[in-house]
Amino acid sequence: MKILFVATVQSHICQFHLPIMDMLQKNGYEVHVAARNNLAEKNGLSMKYADKVFDIPFERSPFNTKNIGAYKQLKKIMKDEKYDIVHCHTPVGGILARLAGRKFRKDGLRMIYTAHGFHFYDGAPKKNWIIYYPIEKFMSRYTDDLITITEEDYKLAKDRNFKGNIHHVHGVGVNTDKFVKLSEEDRQKLRVDKGYTNEFIILCTGELNKNKNQDTLIKAMKEVVKKHPEAKLLLAGNGPEHDNLVKLIEELNLGDNVELLGYRTDIQDYVNICNLVVSASYREGLPLNIMEAMICGKPVIASDNRGHRELIKDNGNGKLIKSDNDNGFDNSINLLIENKKLANYLCKNALEMIKPFRVENIKEELIKIYIKK
Repeated sequence: MKILFVATVQSHICQFHLPIMDMLQKNGYEVHVAARNNLAEKNGLSMKYADKVFDIPFERSPFNTKNIGAYKQLKKIMKDEKYDIVHCHTPVGGILARLAGRKFRKDGLRMIYTAHGFHFYDGAPKKNWIIYYPIEKFMSRYTDDLITITEEDYKLAKDRNFKGNIHHVHGVGVNTDKFVKLSEEDRQKLRVDKGYTNEFIILCTGELNKNKNQDTLIKAMKEVVKKHPEAKLLLAGNGPEHDNLVKLIEELNLGDNVELLGYRTDIQDYVNICNLVVSASYREGLPLNIMEAMICGKPVIASDNRGHRELIKDNGNGKLIKSDNDNGFDNSINLLIENKKLANYLCKNALEMIKPFRVENIKEELIKIYIKK
């Protein structure tokens, strides 16, 4: 059996799908990858568990004419390699793979598409429904199996009569070999190794972009440090908003309390040494960074969006705040710094609620889809 994973960029495959590719290889599959090679931007992130890797010049914008060449390359690869399954991800990768594979489905190719969070949903901007919904609905006719990663998207695809078999899988899975709750002794040792001592560490991971909304967290820190000067916000990631965030940190005189870590391949260490994980993003599918925090037993304060709601129950295993409410963030951060009993309660519940999202469970859910006749 031969399977091709398609995504716009190779970092997406490396960050989210390597455990599944490892499982497939161990079960006798020949695994190929087609995506643009952007790994040089990601500080040593490397491709594993792939028998062949094709560097395809996908562009993130579906309107970029370079995608015409990418489509032709992808179509030729499918023709030459004669895959049994193509599993595509990301908006551009998902569209071009399904278009390229249309005629090969007549020869037995199965086309699987994972929607990592529809852009159209209850409460989404009207333009999202006008632009994205017709595209996804139309592309479903070229999809044998549509995998959704939230209950909301699963229900929407069913109710709107999307074509193909529709499945709900609990995300991409948290790697329990990499992310594990450390003992307090090991955690303290790791803190010292990373250069931290008595700081109350608040961690936010994700690309530095407008959607992730890190500036709201920086503004919240201005108020937090008035009561708790030991608080320190760590922002892990790189992206187009880097310079703007540096400027904001300087303007608010937060150089001692906000640190930009850049892209990290050792993010599991920072999840373990932190006291609290935060996210202020406007939109999320099913955020892996929140799942990684939960499996390490960390309390989470996050913006109230549909991806976060899928994982966080307000005052159950975390706190939900309106995205632009920096006062809401600073009040909740102060609360969890001061109320250790509440923080411990949220941590305990997080460890229980994350169980269905472990990568072992995801492997079982996906293999049933792959082997389905």
